[in-house]
Amino acid sequence: MMRIDKTMTGVALALALMLGGGVAMAAGTDAKAADPKAAEAAKVIEHAEMARKRAASVDGEWRDTAKFIKKARALAKEGKYDAAIKLAKKAKRQGELGYEQAVSQEKLRIPSYFQSYYSD
Repeated sequence: MMRIDKTMTGVALALALMLGGGVAMAAGTDAKAADPKAAEAAKVIEHAEMARKRAASVDGEWRDTAKFIKKARALAKEGKYDAAIKLAKKAKRQGELGYEQAVSQEKLRIPSYFQSYYSD
């Protein structure tokens, strides 16, 4: 009986510590989430990532897009939200342009004056 009580006490203590740690971590997360700039940066970064993936799906991802997103995430983590937003918007635009470029060049249209050169 004594052994069960000690085990139960240990389990209860471990559970209390985990819950207490979770509450502390959640409080820190809530403080960041409460900052409107942090929320905006996270949203713009997520949109940039979606645009990058869309461009990549048609092999139109530009060279620096992923680098910009990675840097924007790092800036947001440092609390430099304005710089992160600016860079994420640039990455988002590159993703959109990369997709547009790849789709527009999907079917190559050869001018008539080059037709004979390519038909041989």
